[in-house]
Amino acid sequence: MKTKRWIILGFIILVAAGAFLLFAAGKGGISGWMQTQEDAHGKAPAVSQPTAVSEQEPPTVEIPEDKQRLIGVKTVSVEVTDLARTMRLTGRIEYDEQKLTTVNTKVEGWIERLYVDYTGRYLKKGEPLLEIYSPELLSAQQELINLSSWKKTEGTSGMNAMIDADSERLSDAARQRLRLWDVSDAQIVQIMKEGKPIRTLTIISPVSGYVVKRYATRGMKVMAGEPLLDIANLSEVWVVSEVNETDSGAIRQGMPARISVTGLPGKVFSSQIDFIYPTLSEQTRTLKLRCVLPNPGETLKPQMFAVVEIAVNLGKKLSVPEDSVMDTGERQIVYVDRGQGLFEPRAVVTGLRAGGRREIVSGLKAGERVASSALFLIDSEAQLKGVAPASNE
Repeated sequence: MKTKRWIILGFIILVAAGAFLLFAAGKGGISGWMQTQEDAHGKAPAVSQPTAVSEQEPPTVEIPEDKQRLIGVKTVSVEVTDLARTMRLTGRIEYDEQKLTTVNTKVEGWIERLYVDYTGRYLKKGEPLLEIYSPELLSAQQELINLSSWKKTEGTSGMNAMIDADSERLSDAARQRLRLWDVSDAQIVQIMKEGKPIRTLTIISPVSGYVVKRYATRGMKVMAGEPLLDIANLSEVWVVSEVNETDSGAIRQGMPARISVTGLPGKVFSSQIDFIYPTLSEQTRTLKLRCVLPNPGETLKPQMFAVVEIAVNLGKKLSVPEDSVMDTGERQIVYVDRGQGLFEPRAVVTGLRAGGRREIVSGLKAGERVASSALFLIDSEAQLKGVAPASNE
């Protein structure tokens, strides 16, 4: 009987201990239960101390030094250097538009004789170009002849004095009208001397140059102001070239330029940027530049191809070698050497390119070191380990 009682007592103690443990677990364990008991007796609860939060380190990819030597990793320092570059632009020779002349007539008529019957002919100033028949011109000449004849027959005394004065004024007006129609003073003297009008008016060349376009043909009717010939003087020519939109900001008027022409090998001409056109080409996204070249001997022919070299000094800029920047299409990334085989991928903002270097607008500081070779291998390692570049902001 005693043994049976001890067994029952032990079972009761075991059940009571299990119930106590379950109750303590609900209170956070033994220590939690003890803390609850202390709170119940009026003791102040313990205040937990805040844990220090460490500053987040930038993401890095680890490449041991022996592996760096194996894949050929090299690093360079980020420096402030003088950036300079030479732009080589494609250009062509064109007419000097300020030396282009259009010949026309100021009266309506018909071309009876044409001296310039082909394009490209060289003309000297004062050389005849064509002869034009104009009824209006004949009428003005006949008026001048009649006024001159009347004055000779009537005399200048007595009652005719006032009429003579009016006749002189009318004669002067007729001469002036002929001059405005490009009849020369020598031709006017000839008309008055011979007493008969000139049937056709001879149009002469106002300048020396080449006929670059011919509108007139023999027998055609022309209206006042209608163009007949275009004459170009080639004593000076323009060299027109184009620069890409991305490089246009570095170009300034007055910059020196060296020009070589495909058709004249071995010859280099010195000039400067004379004019920068105000608009950009919508199709090619380029900006036109103009240089002026003297053309003694007229060896430079319009439409010849040329190469224009412009030296551009960009000043002191924070820069790295071009090979140090990886362009993903969306942004530019460099790998900063953090030491002990660690490389930090970092997004940067780049600017101009010059002399094998690239300007860094933001994202790097002078003195930092970046990888300059094996960037694709480093980038592959970073992608395998899921290391993303830090923002440059």
